[in-house]
Amino acid sequence: MRKLAARTGIIGLMGILVALLVGYTGAISEPQQEKWSPAHNSSLFGSYLAGRAAAGQRDNKVAARYYHRALEIDPDNETILHKAFVLDVFMGNFDRAAKLAKRVLKVDKEQHLALLVLGVHAAKHGRYHEAEKYFSRANNNRITGLIAMLSRAWTYHGQHKTRKALKLLRTQNRAAWAKSYQEYHAALIADLAGNYNYAGDIFDRMFKKEPGVLRVALAYAQHAWHGGKTWLAKRIIRKHLKRVPEHPLITQLKAKIKAGAKPELMVQSVQDGLAEVYYGIGDAMAGEGGVDIGAIYLQFALYLKPDFTLAKLSLAEVYEATRKYAEANEIYRQIDQASPVWQSTLIRLAFNLNSLGKVDEARAILDDILKRDPGNLQALEAAGNILRSHKRYKEAKDYYSRAIKLLKKPTKKDWKYFYSRGVCYERLKDWPRAEKDLKQALKLNKDQPLVLNYLGYSWVDQNKNVKQALKLIRRAVELKPDDGYFVDSLGWAYYRLGNYAEAVRQLERAVELKPDDPVINDHLGDAYWKVGRRLEARYQWTQALALKPEPEEIPKIKAKLKYGLEGKRHRVVAKKVNKERGKKRKVPRRKTTMNYKQKKKKPVEEFNPFGDIGQ
Repeated sequence: MRKLAARTGIIGLMGILVALLVGYTGAISEPQQEKWSPAHNSSLFGSYLAGRAAAGQRDNKVAARYYHRALEIDPDNETILHKAFVLDVFMGNFDRAAKLAKRVLKVDKEQHLALLVLGVHAAKHGRYHEAEKYFSRANNNRITGLIAMLSRAWTYHGQHKTRKALKLLRTQNRAAWAKSYQEYHAALIADLAGNYNYAGDIFDRMFKKEPGVLRVALAYAQHAWHGGKTWLAKRIIRKHLKRVPEHPLITQLKAKIKAGAKPELMVQSVQDGLAEVYYGIGDAMAGEGGVDIGAIYLQFALYLKPDFTLAKLSLAEVYEATRKYAEANEIYRQIDQASPVWQSTLIRLAFNLNSLGKVDEARAILDDILKRDPGNLQALEAAGNILRSHKRYKEAKDYYSRAIKLLKKPTKKDWKYFYSRGVCYERLKDWPRAEKDLKQALKLNKDQPLVLNYLGYSWVDQNKNVKQALKLIRRAVELKPDDGYFVDSLGWAYYRLGNYAEAVRQLERAVELKPDDPVINDHLGDAYWKVGRRLEARYQWTQALALKPEPEEIPKIKAKLKYGLEGKRHRVVAKKVNKERGKKRKVPRRKTTMNYKQKKKKPVEEFNPFGDIGQ
């Protein structure tokens, strides 16, 4: 859900985020050495260590409970105070965090996270003058300086000082990404204040520059609609949709405009505006890999605007990115079922249940969607993907078939249904149907590397159409040169053609890219044997065995280790194994999954509210 920030040039943000994280941990000291009674000492350190252990397991609820218990025993301990405070903010316990923030400021009067918490807490309750004072002090680096500026502008508007707010947002900022935030919030404030022309000029300028940004498109369209220019709102939506797929919120807005509903602005209060500040920056930080700080600011947004659906979705994505699927589902379940994103939320919830090993529960959710909406292609694809990931190919195939039946005229984007069903047929040992589906997928999208590789490798492994297969695999490698599976397929194609020297060259590279794959190591061993490098061949086969190959491959590899490739005994063992499997070729160990969120994510660190300071 990287809307505004991800498309306004926030590149290289993470270097600054480190300073932000350190900013609220720098004042932490080790527990003070005092004279405690044995019972006091035992109870304090027992709670502290229990909290530390829970935090190490990423169980933040339990960690917070133990840290607060320790803080009750030793209220002057700065280390425990800071840990309890950060965990409360991290989990969205702002009323309790605000009380702790005042104690934190007694230790460090410029501690910016505490200042932001108190500012947001005051603004939430309409105390804008008090909030502005806290925000004006939270200005110790570029990121918090921007947050403080935007927050102050909204508190000025809350005090009926809109001119002062807009003047503050016109402050020159060298960074283009920061300027885009300033302009965006200036337009929102002007719109809310009734300065229609000023807001419209800014929105128009921003939209022309980045028409694919969801939040800008929504705000501008609702601005136009609210101002009586329905024709302009419709045009904004059309231009936006030319750049990006239709989002449920855009669908909802289109329907409202068409139905002649009462026009409304996207941001309708100071609290909404402040929530937009923390959502935009928190979402950007999470998208750049700063999940800890991103999660904190998303919690700010939800405190200010509890029904903020996009903030909930982004926070759930943070949990997913750090494999905290149960926590992500807790957030998803809080989303209003009347929301236009509810069905897609259920699909994400099902994927998370699958990740937790609750496959049938996940399937039941998707089946429930399909009962209400039999034509939901997303739900059909999700059910098929989940079952296929657990090798339940027969059941998965049926979902893909249902999806294919719904396609009146398959287009380029529909290649995935045929590809996925083709994989199922291939695993079910129905090669004619598998080949037909894979060819259809390739016909729809001739440059889809997954299809090129899978069909090519399947032919190679059957020693069929090897020259044609080589062309397909070469193209896949051209498209994704650093994919170890694709490079392995290329090497294996050369092996089948008898070009063992080139096979070695490609397979060595494949092992470099995917050193922990048993099939690739096994292939390299075969190629080494063919070029006379027999000691290295045995090493690679030994390595393949150590990497836990498929059970049916183990006796074949052991036979190669004992007898080599030319030995009669090796051929007998291989023939016996293949006969038991009912098919001569191996099951292709290719990539068979895709990123169904269709969004590239930055690498993320473990989900840790304390950053790099330890537990």
